[in-house]
Amino acid sequence: MPLMRICTKLLQPSTRVWRWTKSIVPAGGPAVCVRKQLCRAESSSPTGKSAQERQRQLMARGLPKQRPIPGVKQIIAVASGKGGVGKSTTAVNLALGLAAVCKNSTVGLLDADVYGPSIPKLMNLRGSPEVTTENQMRPLMNYGISCMSMGFLIEESAPVVWRGLMVMSAVEKLLRQVAWGNLDYLIIDMPPGTGDVQLSITQSIPVSGSVIVTTPQDLALIDARRGAEMFKKVNVPVLGLVQNMSVFRCPKCHHETHIFGEDGAQQLALDLDVEILGDIPLHLNIREKSDKGQPVVVSDPESPEAIAYLRVAARVIERLPTPTD
Repeated sequence: MPLMRICTKLLQPSTRVWRWTKSIVPAGGPAVCVRKQLCRAESSSPTGKSAQERQRQLMARGLPKQRPIPGVKQIIAVASGKGGVGKSTTAVNLALGLAAVCKNSTVGLLDADVYGPSIPKLMNLRGSPEVTTENQMRPLMNYGISCMSMGFLIEESAPVVWRGLMVMSAVEKLLRQVAWGNLDYLIIDMPPGTGDVQLSITQSIPVSGSVIVTTPQDLALIDARRGAEMFKKVNVPVLGLVQNMSVFRCPKCHHETHIFGEDGAQQLALDLDVEILGDIPLHLNIREKSDKGQPVVVSDPESPEAIAYLRVAARVIERLPTPTD
């Protein structure tokens, strides 16, 4: 059956979209039509813009316009190419590290991982957020950090079985319908991978920079590269890499073992022309404190593990662009 006849059955002929499509598609097909339009645009453009520039402008019309979050100065996305590399733990300790390094700063933490929220557990927070008179959710707070997560809105064991549009709507509400107040830094714990949520966030709000969390393992580095390249494509600066679980030190003999490989992120950093923000060791103290909801930066601030996170926070501050009013 011809393509035009199939489309006629799928779409109502009376709709404006169908009439417009039918009227512009020539016998040569859609590709011929697009080329002709671009050629006409280039020849008739009063400013002499190239076809590529015209095409870029046409494509940009379909993207959402970035709008800042009122009161938030800097937004930092903590991301990873895959799960299981310690991204959420890094995001929590980075938020606490920023508050510790900049004594008078206010920091918020947004859990954008709708399907697997971890912030309630890591920050030892339970309960539902209050709603203000402006119909906005008030973030829950612990350790001086304002937190918002889908985990506050559903039961702990309840799965989130949603399609993409519902997830996008939830993320939009977490961004726009939360009374963040005045924040110097908002850390966004991104879901793993490079999907709809990542694109929606980077296209709808101005993200100051991204931090890529990876382990030295080759498989993790492959996915970390994809994550970094995604941020570059959407014009979000990559502040650097955090090499998590870089080394294991035996608590008895103090022998150091590189379980996941040694300095695997160094070559990736060179290829991407970014910096290594810091190495976080594989240590029992980090895991135990995280499971108890007592992040190591606040529960054991003098430990080597906490100092490693504080160094990462200081490097992030150095790499951030100057905020604009």
